[in-house]
Amino acid sequence: MKKLFFVFFLLLFCTVSQAQSAKEFYNDGNEKLDVKKYNEAIELYTKAISIDKNHLYAYYNRGLAKNSIKDIRGALADYSKAIEIDPEFAAAYNNRGMIKKLLLDYEGAINDYNSAITKDSLFAFAYLNRGSLKMLINEKESGCLDFRKAYKLGYKKAFESISKFCE
Repeated sequence: MKKLFFVFFLLLFCTVSQAQSAKEFYNDGNEKLDVKKYNEAIELYTKAISIDKNHLYAYYNRGLAKNSIKDIRGALADYSKAIEIDPEFAAAYNNRGMIKKLLLDYEGAINDYNSAITKDSLFAFAYLNRGSLKMLINEKESGCLDFRKAYKLGYKKAFESISKFCE
């Protein structure tokens, strides 16, 4: 019985220890991301993910870091994994949409912006991004509606787009 208890305790300790380590790597990655040390942040997020394969925010933030160093395919994969883990994660859809736009996958980008807005109807930046893409593909009227919605939701920079494209 003592041996069984010891094994149980050891397993419990290792599990808690690993969870703390994933959290520590993630937090350290955030510190590196904040000071724009992107490669170091990527390394730390990767360590967190190696411990916790479903660490949603480690994937998402690693995508941010990869995007910052122009590893757009890596960022795309990380945002996609974040969405796989949490299909309601609006910011991951928005950011994946931005990557798809860079890759000239306009239909995919629109679909991702639509998903972001469906998941969070108050996500002003997603409206702005969708509006910008609509301007690019000559859907001016619809793009202007998105810019106005972003502005109405409090994204003041949307006024620049309204002034430039819609008046």
